[in-house]
Amino acid sequence: MRTRIRNARVFDGLTTTAQADVLIDGGRIAAPDDLPADVEIDGSGKTLLPGLIDAHTHVFDGDLAQALRFGVTTELDMFCLPGNLARQRRAAADHDDVADLRSSGVLATAPGGHPSQIMDAPGVRDLGDAAGPFDTVADASQAKGFVEARLAEGADYLKIVIDNGHVGGLDLPVLSPETVTALVEAGHAAGLQAIAHAVTTRDALVALDAGVDGLAHVVTDPLTDDLAARIAAQGVFVVSTLTYFEAVLNDPSGAELVRDERIGSKLSDQAKAALDRDGSVIPVHPDGVRNAVQAVGTLHRAGVALLAGTDANPWAPLHGASMHREVLLLTEAGLSAEEALAAATSLPARRFGLADRGRIAPGLRADLLLVDGDPTTDITATRAISEVWRRGVRQAR
Repeated sequence: MRTRIRNARVFDGLTTTAQADVLIDGGRIAAPDDLPADVEIDGSGKTLLPGLIDAHTHVFDGDLAQALRFGVTTELDMFCLPGNLARQRRAAADHDDVADLRSSGVLATAPGGHPSQIMDAPGVRDLGDAAGPFDTVADASQAKGFVEARLAEGADYLKIVIDNGHVGGLDLPVLSPETVTALVEAGHAAGLQAIAHAVTTRDALVALDAGVDGLAHVVTDPLTDDLAARIAAQGVFVVSTLTYFEAVLNDPSGAELVRDERIGSKLSDQAKAALDRDGSVIPVHPDGVRNAVQAVGTLHRAGVALLAGTDANPWAPLHGASMHREVLLLTEAGLSAEEALAAATSLPARRFGLADRGRIAPGLRADLLLVDGDPTTDITATRAISEVWRRGVRQAR
């Protein structure tokens, strides 16, 4: 099957071309030619983008399908138990009507450490094999064995939690700095990137001292210019997750996403009901939203690679839909629209080693999003979804 998208504005993951034709041949983007196509789509007044990549999610049944409906063609999962992960991987491999998936598998945390307290929250046990007991790390001597178990599960990278909960008024067990370092070293020796959950500057310093490759969140306490400069100097990327902090702290600003008919009309009542959650078991600074937005601006000015991620889960943020809020918040924090779009496409692809996607170029996967309008000047135009392709398969609208 050959599909030609004609006369579209094209954001290729880095830069924008005012008008161009893009050819899809099977599951790949092909070099333009004059040969007949099976399907011709007029892209006039529309913008073609690479499929969005959410750099921080937690995947459960149905989430990958919802993500794809909103143009998120790849999710980077940051904690998934083995039975659930195997099922989600099968779905992503066998079907083209769900988003693709990469995952850390089980994250590394201390016995009883975050997010163990969430596993006991109301409704979580109803998730079956997606919840329940999981491996933990008591000390540095267990690091190598923990990483080997993750490799056996097929983990794509290593997730490490550094969070005692104090910023949110909790008191949780936490990995020692020595254990964090041992985990990072074991992960690197096994060829895995190490990504740390750290929502305070103190915990971020532990992660940086250990040599992590990325931070799974911006911090929610005040971030100094010096710390931002150190993150940049070490080449560490940071995933934004601003929509997550809005959701956890019940910030009313985030409600605009569902009120936007371009988004709300595509959400089921079940998805909308999931927005009503109790975030009290999640440790976040009371001024977390404001501090996190300021942190994004500080990191951006320091030259840190920022990746768009939502921390989407069974409640809120919403899979797929919340990426359109995340990129808006990135622009409000100081990124240009093109920079926010790169944070949701080419940058996560590059930093997570997904060389076959995140860009629009011949030979790459035809994971594509066509929207009405121009999101390079009005970032909310990403919400006006016209077409979505995953591996060259045009999704039913």
